[in-house]
Amino acid sequence: MTLLRFSPDALHASRFALSPLAETLSELTRLRQSLDRRATDPRTEEFGRWLDSDAFAGGLVRLVTATKFLPDFVAVPPGKGLNNRLRDELAAMRAIGDGQARETLAEAQRFAWGSDGLAWADVDGITGRAAEFFARCWARFVEPDWQRRRAILERDIRHRAGVIAVSGWRHALDGMAPDVQWVGHDAIQFSTQTYADRHIGSDGLVFVPHAGLSGRWTCESPSRIAFVYPAKGALASHSPEHGGVARLLGHGRVRILTEVRTPATPSQLAAVLGVSLGTVSAHLAALREAGVVTTRRSGRAVYYELTSAGEELARLVTTAE
Repeated sequence: MTLLRFSPDALHASRFALSPLAETLSELTRLRQSLDRRATDPRTEEFGRWLDSDAFAGGLVRLVTATKFLPDFVAVPPGKGLNNRLRDELAAMRAIGDGQARETLAEAQRFAWGSDGLAWADVDGITGRAAEFFARCWARFVEPDWQRRRAILERDIRHRAGVIAVSGWRHALDGMAPDVQWVGHDAIQFSTQTYADRHIGSDGLVFVPHAGLSGRWTCESPSRIAFVYPAKGALASHSPEHGGVARLLGHGRVRILTEVRTPATPSQLAAVLGVSLGTVSAHLAALREAGVVTTRRSGRAVYYELTSAGEELARLVTTAE
C-alpha cells in the first residue's frame, strides 16, 4: 500500500482548499471517458474535434488520463483556502522549465497504460503550451458551471470541517475515496498499490475536493503536498428519477432528497441544483412536514439533513427500477 505519513505537526497544519486547476483536470478526465464511450453529446463531440486538431492537446490528454503518475506541471498543489485563482496555478505551471517537464513526462509515460508516446511533446515551451490548453478548457468547459461546482465543493468542505470539529480528523476521511483510510495514528492509506510513501511535513496536507464522480491523485512540490478527491455529494447531482416512489414524489423533491444525504443549506441546494431559493424552500418545507428531513443550526446557517425515514426513502428512490 501507499501511505501519506504525517509528521507530529503536520495534521494540525492541514487544511482544505479549492483548486480551479484540479477541477479542470477532473473535467478533462470526464470528457475523455465520454469519448472512449463514444458519447454523442455536443460538449464531448466538440472536445473530440479539438483533440483531433491539436496534436499537443491530444497527446497531453491521452497521457494524463491514462497514467498512474501525473506530470508535475499538471498536478500543481494549490494554496490553502477557498480563493485560489486559476491564473496563479497556471503561473506555477509555466514556471517549470522544459527540462524538468520532459523528465516528469517520461515518468508519466513509464506508468501509462493508454498513451501513444511523447512525440507530441517535442516542442519548445511545454508548460506554456499546457497552461494555454488548461486555460481554454477552463473557460469553455468549467467556468460556465463553476457556481454549481463550487457549491458542491464548499458543501463537502463544510461537512468534513464539521466532522473534524466533533469527531476529529479520523472520521473526516469517511467516504472520501475507495480504500482511503487511516493506518495507525499517523498515516493515511492513499492507495492499495505499492509506491513510495509521501511524507507530510510541518506545512501539512492540503485536501482538495473535485466535482467529478471518481478519481483521486496527489499534487506535489518541494514544500507542499495536496490530496485531490471526489467531493461527497457529487454523484447526487446526477441522481436518477425512476420507479413509482420517485414519480410520486416528483422530480424536484427527489433531487433535493438525494442531495441532502450530505447536509446542506437552502442556498447551497439552490446553487447546486440551479433553481430558485423559493423553489428549494417550498420543497424542503414539504419534506420536513413529511418527516423525512430535519434541520440543525451551525452558527448562522441552517442545515437540512435526512431523518432515518428520509434515509430509507432516499434509498428507495435511488435503487428502485
